[in-house]
Amino acid sequence: MMRPRPELEQNRAAWNGLANEHSPFAKPATDAELTSPIASLDSRGWLPGDVSGLNVLCLAAAGGWQSILYAAAGAHVTVVDISDAMLAIDQREADRRGFRMRLIQGTMDDLAGLNAAEFDIVHQPVSTCYVPKLEPVYREIARVLREGGLYISQHKQPTSLQISHRDAFHRYVLGVSYYHEGALPELADVAYREEGATEYLHRWQDMVGGLCKTGFVIEDFVEPRRGDPKAAPGHFGHRGMVVAPYVRIKARRMREAQSYLGRSAIWTP
Repeated sequence: MMRPRPELEQNRAAWNGLANEHSPFAKPATDAELTSPIASLDSRGWLPGDVSGLNVLCLAAAGGWQSILYAAAGAHVTVVDISDAMLAIDQREADRRGFRMRLIQGTMDDLAGLNAAEFDIVHQPVSTCYVPKLEPVYREIARVLREGGLYISQHKQPTSLQISHRDAFHRYVLGVSYYHEGALPELADVAYREEGATEYLHRWQDMVGGLCKTGFVIEDFVEPRRGDPKAAPGHFGHRGMVVAPYVRIKARRMREAQSYLGRSAIWTP
């Protein structure tokens, strides 16, 4: 029997709350964005110019933005998300705009309902911080992504999650150990935390090394700038000038990979 996972219920409730409060994270795609859906999704040119007919998994990406843009671009869209309230926004927007998509309430580290090599693209916004281990997530994505398929993901980078507070001189203090295990404690600094959610710090060896071990090659890596040099202390833009809060990774499923369990992956061009 699967062990109860209270963090799942807590995070489901947190994201249901954000959806019901009309959070910016639950803002559907606009008419303007839909005029150029690929450009709206992809400012860096990571996606193919044409995704029509491709199978796309929007992972932990409900809220009516990514799914609607991919559907508008002609992709066959599946959304997996833990929050039923966020999925309801996708359904509402799909119905309103005449799109068909598959919506599944589930967790990112258990995609048992999806077939192996089913998807051409997996697109995952910031969400890996809500699971204690990255390896099961990467392993499941590698399973459902076809050989040569694209995995685009964004993560909270560990140093940002180590910040606990700001001192009297407006210096940001790393009050959480880089080797912290388990759920992150409640902290005074919540600039890049979601209220009520259980979050976890993942080290670089797990975030980047874990991708390599599960059969991916990293093609690009960026730190989206969220800092504002004019922001006042206490504003998230002020903190973003000190520590980049996010990293975005473009990875591709290797064409041939050995088991991730301690063996080197082999890629045949």
